[in-house]
Amino acid sequence: MSHTVAGQDRPELQTAIQEIVDSGFTGVQLRVNDQRGEWAGSAGTRRLGEDARPPLDGRVRIGSNTKTFVAALVLRLVADGAVRLDDPVADRLPGYGLDRRITVRMLLQHTSGVFNFTGEHYEDGTVVPGIPWQGREWVEGRFRTYRPEELVRLALSRPARFEPGTDWSYSNTNYVLARLLAEKVTGRPLAEEMRRLVLAPLGLSDTVVPDTDADVPGPHAHAYYRLEDAGRQETIDVTRQNPSWISSGGDMISTTRDLHTFLSALLGGRLLPVPLLAEMCAPDPKAGYGLGVFVQQTESGATVITHNGGFAGHAALMYSTPDGGTTLTAALNYVDDDARTLAGAFQTATRKLVAGVF
Repeated sequence: MSHTVAGQDRPELQTAIQEIVDSGFTGVQLRVNDQRGEWAGSAGTRRLGEDARPPLDGRVRIGSNTKTFVAALVLRLVADGAVRLDDPVADRLPGYGLDRRITVRMLLQHTSGVFNFTGEHYEDGTVVPGIPWQGREWVEGRFRTYRPEELVRLALSRPARFEPGTDWSYSNTNYVLARLLAEKVTGRPLAEEMRRLVLAPLGLSDTVVPDTDADVPGPHAHAYYRLEDAGRQETIDVTRQNPSWISSGGDMISTTRDLHTFLSALLGGRLLPVPLLAEMCAPDPKAGYGLGVFVQQTESGATVITHNGGFAGHAALMYSTPDGGTTLTAALNYVDDDARTLAGAFQTATRKLVAGVF
């Protein structure tokens, strides 16, 4: 069953979110803002075993979309003259033994080469694990507190993936370093700075940096993790968890409406000066990654600015035209597992949604 508001008849969008639920997701919230106005709808259920649909203003753990917020915050600090994009990070964060060639820009663009504390997958098939973030060990330890310094020190105790600035590789460590840098430069916690520089100016009252708080405040759909043991399956509600294990690599909570407001304001030039926004949206040639955003082409050849994130049974999507005029934001809830069973369905559903809107 689907649920929609906004008085617009967009049956193709309703059908698309129902198809996502039919492919295995427990619930979806979708919001589209374009020349036809705003459309919002949901499908599926907010909680296993119940009929109630996900709320249209439901909070969701936005995973790696957090990186776009953190990049915007750091670029605000650059605009204020507190730090420069090509400053060596080691000058601001001594004591970690950081390679002096690593700059602020390299953190935001994932070109630093630092080891990813959630583990690295190499081209030859080698996997070097980091902290536990899936499986029974994570599920049972999901209320543990990690300090950002601990995650960074773990990563820096492992070999770098490549020389700074010579390649591209997605690493959550970059954004935890960006957090520590912002806190060092301002003398205030990231959550406070995020409110001051990004959330309050845009009126994003339903977006939070939870730090170690396990709760999802406000209405929300639930997230699950499935464990298999000796042929027996167990599905655990993991909505409540201490998100400090991912820190500023992916800990924030938001809504589809706040994500729309943030993305349209950011790309519409309301947060950053034009030259810095241009730097943010200038993609690295290898991966199409700018500073906290991907710059991608749709199947029809349109350019979209995007970031997506998945977080143990919660996921969020953000897509926009380069001017912020058309946006697609979505929240998904699902049953996660060690095998990442829904990854293929997630990619297919996302492609189809994006093709339909842009």
